[in-house]
Amino acid sequence: MSAVNSMSRMYDNLEPTVIDEDLLRSAVEEQGPKEEAGKIAKAEGIDFGDVRSLRLDFKNVLTIDNLWEFTALTKLQLDNNIIEKIEGLDSLVNLIWLDLSFNNIEVIEGLGHLTKLEDLTLYSNRISKIENMDNLVNLQVFSIGNNILKDLENVIYLRKFKKLKTLTLKGNPFCEEDTYKQYVIAFLSDIGFLDYKLVHQQAREAAIEKYMIPREEMLHNEKQANAIVEEDNKRKIEVELHKIAYVENMDSDSLFESLYTEDAEGKKLAEFPAISELIESFREKFVAVCYQIFEYGIKEHDKRQAEVNQFWECIEEAKNENKLLGMKAIDEFMVMKKKVLQELTQISDQRLLEQQVSDYNKVIAELWDKLMGYELQLVDQLEEVVKDFERNLQDMVSMFIESIMAFMSTARDLENSHHEKLSEIALPIVDKLAKNEMDDEISEDVRMLFVDKDTIINAISTSHDYHLLKIDNKEEDMMTRLNNWMKGLLEKIHDEEEIQRNRLRVVEINHLIDHLRDEIDNLEVGNAGGY
Repeated sequence: MSAVNSMSRMYDNLEPTVIDEDLLRSAVEEQGPKEEAGKIAKAEGIDFGDVRSLRLDFKNVLTIDNLWEFTALTKLQLDNNIIEKIEGLDSLVNLIWLDLSFNNIEVIEGLGHLTKLEDLTLYSNRISKIENMDNLVNLQVFSIGNNILKDLENVIYLRKFKKLKTLTLKGNPFCEEDTYKQYVIAFLSDIGFLDYKLVHQQAREAAIEKYMIPREEMLHNEKQANAIVEEDNKRKIEVELHKIAYVENMDSDSLFESLYTEDAEGKKLAEFPAISELIESFREKFVAVCYQIFEYGIKEHDKRQAEVNQFWECIEEAKNENKLLGMKAIDEFMVMKKKVLQELTQISDQRLLEQQVSDYNKVIAELWDKLMGYELQLVDQLEEVVKDFERNLQDMVSMFIESIMAFMSTARDLENSHHEKLSEIALPIVDKLAKNEMDDEISEDVRMLFVDKDTIINAISTSHDYHLLKIDNKEEDMMTRLNNWMKGLLEKIHDEEEIQRNRLRVVEINHLIDHLRDEIDNLEVGNAGGY
């Protein structure tokens, strides 16, 4: 009898256990410290968010649920249950070790968020395919023995896990094949341990030699696939750069093509060779302007990014310098404090003691004044830096917008010129068609546009208006997005670097001063017992 069936039968007559708060709290308490620390934790309550390790094995659990609070969990044992589906693990993003062995799982799934996982055990389940593990980039140990894997080629899926060193497959149907071990070692040549045994170099070399031709073919295919992925990733990075520079697709004829996307009349007119040539000339000039916008946009983005980077460097430099001043003042105070508190514990004269305490409280007040002074100084520094940055950024954005408006004005001029030339060519065609003097073969739809001069003028005007609208929309989109970016960035800076940072710092200073005052108030004085 297999371990899977054995486990299932063992629980046949038992009600499935629900993972609820009582079970979780009981498990955490049971696995926590048993002595005084455990009693204190139990009395004060357990924060599931602090738990690092959790055992829920042999609990007759059917469904994984209610683990969303265990965000710090690094080790989870769910082995020896009756779990049928991997689910409910999305919030466990810090998980490193996961044991789901001896369950009834049929499909590998639900692991997409566990990117830190290093050790995964799915031993003795009902899994027939290794899949859905792409995000487990840190996987080092994988056990999927004693399942129902039949396709030996499926193990090639594990090649994507570059850190995988320990693999257990023993007990699957494909392990009965004579070439099983050599095949796995040949195609997963970085594996150090297979089925609990060390893979010796001699065995590795023999396996690679045996499968040399299919292995080289596989490596060649992988290289080509990786090249495609790298090129795709490179393109995605470029597209993202173009987007944040507000010039995406401006290095192509995309905007020009969009002029005719919904311009049915414009497309029909291209059937005439003379008009087709005119459109091609228009395209060439229009795309050239678009490319000028693209190059200018990339260059200006680099300038804005450099300005932003310089701003943050100035901010960090000012905060670090101010922090050092504050730390120096506190360190000097702490040296004095240690000496004073030691002296206070030795004084028995009440009047002298009160005087010393009064003097010490004055020094605390002086420390508060000094720290608050440093904070006000930093506030003034940051305010000045932010003002300069805001002024520079607004100038850069204004210049960019003015330039884009100029480029778009050129694009509109090209459209206007094209419209005039198109009218000059189209109107005579009306007369020629009426006199049957046209040699060109044209469709009936196009012929209907030239039924009279009013019809063709209206068609050309509609096309012209649509083109201008597309150009206006693109211009408006670029300017709006850039202005929104600047507005959002400045609002974030004002809120986080001026308002919130100042509030937090003032709270920190007041907490420190309150602590120092409480410390002197609670000091045991007048004896040698210390404090």
